[in-house]
Amino acid sequence: MNRSARAFWLRSPGRGELRDITLAEPGEDEVVVRALYSGVSRGTETLVFRGGVPESQHAVMRAPFQEGDFPAPVKYGYLSVGEVEEGPADLVGRTVFCLYPHQTRYAVPVNAVTVVPDTVPAARAVLAGTVETAVNALWDAAPLIGDRIAVVGGGMVGCSVAALLARFPGVRLQLVDADPARAETAEALGVDFATPDGALGDCDLVVHASATEAGLTRALQLLAPEGTVVELSWYGDRRVTLPLGEAFHSRRLTVRSSQVGTVSPAARAGRGYAERMALALDLLADPALDALITGESAFEQLPDLMPKLASGEIPALCHRIRYAETGLT
Repeated sequence: MNRSARAFWLRSPGRGELRDITLAEPGEDEVVVRALYSGVSRGTETLVFRGGVPESQHAVMRAPFQEGDFPAPVKYGYLSVGEVEEGPADLVGRTVFCLYPHQTRYAVPVNAVTVVPDTVPAARAVLAGTVETAVNALWDAAPLIGDRIAVVGGGMVGCSVAALLARFPGVRLQLVDADPARAETAEALGVDFATPDGALGDCDLVVHASATEAGLTRALQLLAPEGTVVELSWYGDRRVTLPLGEAFHSRRLTVRSSQVGTVSPAARAGRGYAERMALALDLLADPALDALITGESAFEQLPDLMPKLASGEIPALCHRIRYAETGLT
C-alpha cells in the first residue's frame, strides 16, 4: 500500500507549512486512514497557531496525536474524517472519525477511530469533536425542562451547545452574540437570537463560550438569583477580570468550568470517552448542524489559510478542509 502522506505543521507561531512523510508499517492493532475531510476549530486551533498556549498548560493542551511541542514546531489538530484503507476486515472501507491533526493519511490504533453512522455524511462528521464538547458541557450544566437559558458566544462551540439545547422541551433559549450576522446561524439551528444589549435576563443557566471578558461579564448579568454560568471559553494566556463584588454574592451566583478533556462526573455511570464520541456522532444526523460549517478549502491551502482564520480576515465557525481523492496533494 502507498505509505506516502503530507501533514500540516506549525513551523513557528503564525507560520505553517506542509511536510512530506512516510508512514511506518501499521501494526496488527492499527488501521490506516485516508483523510477525506478535517475541520479547523477557529477557537483553540487559531490560539495554538498564534502561539498563545500558556507554558503552564503545555501538557494539558496536548492533542491525542500531536507531534512536537508548544509553541512550535508542532503538528496540532483533532477533527479528522477518513476512510479506512487497511485494518480489520469489518473496518476496511468504513468512514471513521479520529482526533487526528491535518494529514492526508495516517496510522492509528483501532480504538482511536469511531465509525461514522450511515445517517451522517462524512463532510458533516468533522463537527464530531465540537459536538462532543457540547455534550460534555450539557452533562455539566444539567439543564431542566422549563429552564430559561442563554448561550453567550455564537462561535463553533456556542452554536453546538445551542443546537443541542434547541431539542430540550419547554426551555426559553437565546443565542447571544455581538455579531448580528450570527442571527442567520441561529435561525438555521432553530434558536432565538439576541445581541448582548437585547438579551433576556433572569436566566437559570447561561453557557458562556465567547472567550471574552465582556461576554463573561454579560453572562453573569443575565442570571437570575441562584443561577449558574457554565464557562466553556479557553482564554489561553489572557487574564480575565470579573465583577465579583456588586450583587454576585447577594444573588448567590455560580461560575462553573467545563472542559472536554475529562468526561463530566454528572454523566451516567459507565459513560466514557468512546460512548461520548459515539453519542456526538449520532447527534450529527441532524442536517441543521451543517450551518456550523461556514467555509471549505483544499488541504494544500492550509499554510495560507490559517493566518487568515487566526486574524479574523476569514470569519468562520468551522472551516472544513478537503483532501484529494488519492489522499495525496
